[in-house]
Amino acid sequence: MSAKKAAGLAKRTFQGGRRIALFGGTFDPIHLGHLAVAEAAAKQLRLHRVYFIPSAHPPHKPLAELACYEHRYAMVTLACAGNPRFVPSLAEKDDGTAATFYSIDTVRRFRREKERPEDRLYFIVGADSFLQIATWKDYKTLLSSCDFVVASRPGFRTEALREAIPSDLLASPPSMQTAATVPKVISLIESKVHILGNVSSNVSATQVRERLDHGRSVRGLVPAGVEEYITKLALYRPR
Repeated sequence: MSAKKAAGLAKRTFQGGRRIALFGGTFDPIHLGHLAVAEAAAKQLRLHRVYFIPSAHPPHKPLAELACYEHRYAMVTLACAGNPRFVPSLAEKDDGTAATFYSIDTVRRFRREKERPEDRLYFIVGADSFLQIATWKDYKTLLSSCDFVVASRPGFRTEALREAIPSDLLASPPSMQTAATVPKVISLIESKVHILGNVSSNVSATQVRERLDHGRSVRGLVPAGVEEYITKLALYRPR
């Protein structure tokens, strides 16, 4: 089979497959900013599924600082209930080993257990987190294993995202990837980095927790079901 025919076959195969995104994090708690990012990604990339994956043992945050996994997963489930494309995932549930969950292992697990050959896998992450990609486990393999979807923020210098990627993974030298191409997609040899703009939400989990810690309302910052759950169980309140 010629290279041209093979490329055409691969294209047709992908067109018949699903676009699946993984959105991992502590979700402590999940808020409307998270949903805005997922909705923007689903619209821009025509995603079929977005799996929200709360981590039981994240690598970059002490477990003692987090609400327990069961509460965080329950809130994710409530937040996903209103969108048929959003799915809560137990992929990083505590399996009793207290092992740290790394993104590369989660991606491999999804490819092994849920993905079909014709599917395309995406990994949603915030811009600030992507800038730290070199600190992630097996980050070069991860960057080549799936497409990334990076949620930018107002005033963010998008060229910094390209600078965070090892030059040997880029499909073309940085000098050939002009500023005009940066705001939408950065092409890697085996994958792409898609940049989300116009995600109009400045909500952060830290902001939500601080308001709750001072006894203030979080209405309009988290989904209604999540707000009710937090209120009923008195989560994030001073002890």
